[in-house]
Amino acid sequence: MMKSSKLLALAGVTLLAAGTLAACSGSSSSAKGEKTFSYIYETDPDNLNYLTTGKAATANITSNVIDGLLENDRYGNFVPSMAEDWSVSKDGLTYTYTLRKDAKWYTSEGEEYAEVKAQDFVTGLKYAADKKSDGLYLVQESIKGLDAYVKGEITDFSQVGIKALDDYTVQYTLNKPESFWNSKTTMGVLAPVNEEFLNSKGDDFAKGTDSSSILYNGPFLLKSIVAKSSVEFAKNPNYWDKDNVHIDKVKLSFWDGQDTNKPTEAFKDGSFTMARLFPTSASYTETEKAFKDNIVYTQQDSTTYLVGTNIDRQSYKYTSKTTDEEKTSTKKALLNKDFRQALAFGFDRTAYASQVNGASGATKLLRNLFVPPTFVQADGKNFGEMVKEKLVTYGDEWSNVNLDDAQDGLYNPDKAKAEFAKAKTALQAEGVKFPIHLDMPVDQTNTTKVQRVQSFKQSVEENLGSDNVVVDIQQLQKDDVLNITYFAETAAGEDWDISDNVGWSPDFADPSTYLDIIKPSVGENTKTYLGFDSGTNNAAAKQVGLEDYEKMVVEAGEETTDVSKRYEKYAAAQAWLTDSALLIPTTSQTGRPMLSKMVPFTLPFAYSGNKGMSEALLYKYLDVQDKAVTTEEYQKAQENWLKEKEESNKKAQEDLANHVK
Repeated sequence: MMKSSKLLALAGVTLLAAGTLAACSGSSSSAKGEKTFSYIYETDPDNLNYLTTGKAATANITSNVIDGLLENDRYGNFVPSMAEDWSVSKDGLTYTYTLRKDAKWYTSEGEEYAEVKAQDFVTGLKYAADKKSDGLYLVQESIKGLDAYVKGEITDFSQVGIKALDDYTVQYTLNKPESFWNSKTTMGVLAPVNEEFLNSKGDDFAKGTDSSSILYNGPFLLKSIVAKSSVEFAKNPNYWDKDNVHIDKVKLSFWDGQDTNKPTEAFKDGSFTMARLFPTSASYTETEKAFKDNIVYTQQDSTTYLVGTNIDRQSYKYTSKTTDEEKTSTKKALLNKDFRQALAFGFDRTAYASQVNGASGATKLLRNLFVPPTFVQADGKNFGEMVKEKLVTYGDEWSNVNLDDAQDGLYNPDKAKAEFAKAKTALQAEGVKFPIHLDMPVDQTNTTKVQRVQSFKQSVEENLGSDNVVVDIQQLQKDDVLNITYFAETAAGEDWDISDNVGWSPDFADPSTYLDIIKPSVGENTKTYLGFDSGTNNAAAKQVGLEDYEKMVVEAGEETTDVSKRYEKYAAAQAWLTDSALLIPTTSQTGRPMLSKMVPFTLPFAYSGNKGMSEALLYKYLDVQDKAVTTEEYQKAQENWLKEKEESNKKAQEDLANHVK
């Protein structure tokens, strides 16, 4: 289950899961030579307020019509958008952006309204702060004085660290250096708004789904929204970068998600150019035969799903345990690192993922680290390689573990048995009764989820012995599962021993966006992931060593000048977390099979932000072709893209020095 308060995570759920159903008209062109992109969407937006919303349904639309200072290119680099250039002071505290003079605001009819000016960014942030935007958490403690303004400690917004130095220069002053600051500029909370228009609309600004309630400075204009029916866009003909907009019209059609065969059928009859496939559906075998040369897999995104362990369970409404002795035994077992490692090594992730992706695509979803291994790089090494170097120092069990994506690097029945044997000896000395019973909740109406937890149970019991460990699946109503996991207000309501209703999407391009959330003193997700409330000096958290983990994370966060050292320190924290087996990674969100007529790798790319998730529904840069992409074509394009990306990222890293003034 994803976080509720974070813009990107919410965007991630709808945007990425539904995004793979993106589609274009069969010919992808009309008599006039126009290219039309048709798409299926699942949730109607309730407003168009890109400055304040935390909802994917809005961000999916506004990210295509509103531009911020920077955007992502197809390799994940930051490139100019409203800002044509930028510089950062030597102390890393002041970011100055020079705006382009050809950027304009337009009405929904495409009429020019005003120039985009530096003051528009100041107006936007003040509005977001005054309206208590859902995205404030991203910048409130970053921008000087903003926290004090939001809390009412200062009332003059001119004391906040954002200034329009002139019409075309906007400057931000930070509290401390953030090497990842630019990755926040793609988020709605830092977007511009025209003050005159804002004042003229008053409370009607961005209200409901009226396309004339906002202005547009992006590649597309929103033409109409009809609830549970359609969303339509047209290319902005006067957009400053119109040469990079290859689609003329976009039509999104509402889909309720029930008929999973619908996208494939529409692809077959030529009305769609892309459709996500569902390998566990009854019709998949037929589709596989018909399109054997055309099935391609989306790249893995940065959302990481996990199995969490409840180290301090307090509620037992949904349980198979019948005695206090069983409850105590389970609690003691989950506090034992060797026992948790036995679960991590004894869990067959490939079998688990095949319940979603079918046997042939199972590994394409797999993830072995909480922070994805390629999330950041420094000194020619990716994050996963840094973690590997630290992890092997924890013991022989980590010497030959592959932490790359799309590998089941952790599954090893022999290691599972060896770790369990150590745990059993120690636990028996503590008077623990075997078998250990682990309650695992699941939404009984979701067939795939039920099959996944059944797969988890099967491999764990088979490898550790059902006389040692029993996974008691609690099949519950969807609302009940949510109420005892994701929506539980405190740890007391987290009624489970292990749960795969856990996942995280990053908000910005720094490992802290993952690793900070389980700090025992201030982490925002300790209850959902580990069953205890942060800030309570929890005894179980101390016992498993989370205070040591927090020290490592804090030390990494304090390294604000040397990015390589910062990442190495975060890698050390991730290595500790992996060895602890408190959170057991399973899969990414994407890595799913699809059929497509989209030209491979023309979409913008980034692991975080609103301008480039790998499966984001961003139409700028996107191009389409007449025939279905073949598996071979896609693989060649991917190989080329990976090579080009490596070179492009390296060059972008080298260019960073030119921005320090």
